[in-house]
Amino acid sequence: MLMVLLAWSSIFFTTLLTPTKRLWTITTAQAFSVMALSLVWFYNNQFMMFSNSLFFIDHTSSALSILTCWLFPLTLIASQSKISLEPHYRQRIYIANSTFLQLMTLLAFTTADLMMFFIFFEASLIPTIIIITRWGAQERRMEAGMYLAFYTMLGAVPLMICLIKFYSAYGSLLPTLLSNEALKEIYISHPGLLWTACNMAFLVKLPLFFLHLWLPKAHVEAPIAGSMVLAGTLLKLGGYGILRMSPLIGENMVYYAYPMMFIAILGVLATALLCLRQTDLKSLIAMSSVSHMNLVVTAVLIQSPWAYSGALVLMISHGFTSSALFCLANTVYERTNSRAMVLLRGATVAFPLAAAWWLIVIIQNIAIPPTISFVGEFLIMASLFSWSSTAFLVVVLNLMFTTAYSLYVLWATQRGPLPHHIKSLHPFQVREHTLLLLHVMPALIIILKPILISL
Repeated sequence: MLMVLLAWSSIFFTTLLTPTKRLWTITTAQAFSVMALSLVWFYNNQFMMFSNSLFFIDHTSSALSILTCWLFPLTLIASQSKISLEPHYRQRIYIANSTFLQLMTLLAFTTADLMMFFIFFEASLIPTIIIITRWGAQERRMEAGMYLAFYTMLGAVPLMICLIKFYSAYGSLLPTLLSNEALKEIYISHPGLLWTACNMAFLVKLPLFFLHLWLPKAHVEAPIAGSMVLAGTLLKLGGYGILRMSPLIGENMVYYAYPMMFIAILGVLATALLCLRQTDLKSLIAMSSVSHMNLVVTAVLIQSPWAYSGALVLMISHGFTSSALFCLANTVYERTNSRAMVLLRGATVAFPLAAAWWLIVIIQNIAIPPTISFVGEFLIMASLFSWSSTAFLVVVLNLMFTTAYSLYVLWATQRGPLPHHIKSLHPFQVREHTLLLLHVMPALIIILKPILISL
């Protein structure tokens, strides 16, 4: 693991010392090299269950770490067209900040100690706010940064209190050394409050419905790299945290958290319906992320092996699909300077190959077989049916709503004549096709070899 961390840290020196003319070329090439090295290491240790006092690698953390490593060079490719026009020192700061953000996320996924996980979990907030407030293109980016900061910090306070209590009782925060039965005896008087306190920070990060107001605002104000990281990896920190805390808290505690199950089911349906009312393309994609992540909360609360597997598979597939949707939205924005879907119709006439990318990504978002999104949703739905047939009948409506707003996006952006106000559009670049290919290709590889992310 030290070799992987040293490889990631070397990007900071490259960013500082590389000549300006070769900055993006060399840093992107090095990012791909670090990604390849990290993928090989994590894949080899996924099946060996690497563990020591500092780091812990299993199937769950390895799959999400691989996702983080894969998306890192893609954020540099997506950002190049806009950020390369800024002064050279701002370009260096941007690349270093993006590297630091992904490194903190990677450490959060791989650390063994719960307090270190909490530190890296919260440390990812700082570079995220910097990216949104400094490189966001909209007028309300400072407000979006404040929303993100306050929601994250208020959710982190109960978790910090619980971790301090655990440490004072046992002298350690390694999950392997904490006793489930003893924890139940300490907090048996308020089990529902314990579950909520331990998972509030993760529910905010996912985010759970009613705690999601920061996410659409952050996505709308963030640059493309910020949106890709938010959708691809930072939201998965919340799901990973709940998966990690579930064995520690115990199964009986979840029976007192049924209000959260009700809110999650409500969020799955409500946010899918809200997507049908959106006019801003990025806001719609952000709301669709809330719907998918609430389905992950529903799966985690069921606490069955199929539900856990479905939650992990859905998080991986959503990381690729949502990031690809934001990349497609950014390609449209760079050409029209607008995200209003009423002004973006008719793109198939001008960009037929880009329309094929839209179709492929939308199919993955709808979860049509045999995509990995379908596998994740099938496992969750099967677990939900075994848990409660009534809840299953409610959540299954989400399949129709998801199909409706996904087809709505495809129709609104691709069909019809070009708007009269658009006079010229520069063609798609090889960089953009490569970026979208690197989003779609992993999903296809996982379909052919699903053991890559199996629990």
